[in-house]
Amino acid sequence: MPDTTLQAAPSPAPLTTFSEDEILFRDNVRQFAEDKIRPIVKEMDEKGVFDKDLIHDFFQLGLMAIEIPEQYGGGGGKFFEAILAVEELSRVDASAGVVVDVQNTLVNNALLRWATEEQKKRYLPRMASQLCGAYALSEAGSGSDAFALQTRAELKGSDYVLNGHKLWITNAKEAGLFILFATVDPAAGYKGITAFIVEKDFSGFTVGKKEDKLGIRASSTCELILEDCHVPDANVLGEVGKGYRIAIETLNEGRIGIGAQMAGVARGAWEYASKYAQERRQFGKAIAEFQGIQFQLAQMATEVEAARLMVYNAARMKDAGVNFVKEAAMTKLFCSQVAERVTSLAIEIYGGYGFTKDYPVEKYWRDSKIGKIYEGTSNMQLATIAKLVLGGK
Repeated sequence: MPDTTLQAAPSPAPLTTFSEDEILFRDNVRQFAEDKIRPIVKEMDEKGVFDKDLIHDFFQLGLMAIEIPEQYGGGGGKFFEAILAVEELSRVDASAGVVVDVQNTLVNNALLRWATEEQKKRYLPRMASQLCGAYALSEAGSGSDAFALQTRAELKGSDYVLNGHKLWITNAKEAGLFILFATVDPAAGYKGITAFIVEKDFSGFTVGKKEDKLGIRASSTCELILEDCHVPDANVLGEVGKGYRIAIETLNEGRIGIGAQMAGVARGAWEYASKYAQERRQFGKAIAEFQGIQFQLAQMATEVEAARLMVYNAARMKDAGVNFVKEAAMTKLFCSQVAERVTSLAIEIYGGYGFTKDYPVEKYWRDSKIGKIYEGTSNMQLATIAKLVLGGK
């Protein structure tokens, strides 16, 4: 088998954007990814299964509860730190990045912002120590039109009874808790949408088929089946009929996480391509000595750096409490474009070798494609950006 280890030092982030604690945190996550994840990336991808021991390690390292306050057993950190973790993990394996991303930017964030104190006391300590989370919005007929969902919730006594199907739910196989959206009144349109905290062992709840995907194969993506699923009314997240607001505002944060994933994927591919170009010899010299290859690597490096800075800026804005909706949409749009371009060029720099599974760059390209699709397609990001820059709502 060819040597696919990465010896070249990773490209540093601009130090002016980091505190000493953030640098230490980033470097620790990077080292963990190199030592524990990289050796099993290929195996996980081929099997399409995420290693359970890694999830245990994520909890032990505090990566699944970065923003959860210390009083609930979390790290009490900032959103920016969660984004750094997602980027560093995705640089090695996008599947690892998305496990941590969904947990922090979607599920934990939704609970921190919208849960009652009683709900926080019940769930946040478990989210910090052992419980994986998933975010269940999409259905067969509601993708970009997220509020066309058909899953129904009817109040019967002290329980809501949920019926319907969810599709494309990330982390579904590993998750024990789901932020799940259903409508209490289809006639009310988006104003009937309500968010529920659903536990995996609730009666009538089943995790269905696991999708066989192009990329992020180790990350589970499954359907959810709700057949008279009983959810206590105490598990309504936020207010009845206000689930649309939870969905929109949580996904705005999640899009920065997708940007971090894609920036990490692009970085990982660039580092491999740069190292290979300095080792591969043709016509008596390393191909990195040819100006055509140099220019490609320079363009790739420039776009990767721009993508990372967009991610960091959007995350800093979120932590500062200023409006970041436009920046989040731009970040997801641009970073997914960069990831697809850079990973594709990395394959070309490897030549025929890059087209085989014996070398790592083809996986980066496969993993990059989802960035333009989930948590809002590129067209939806463009629509959001257009409205905001042109003065619309």
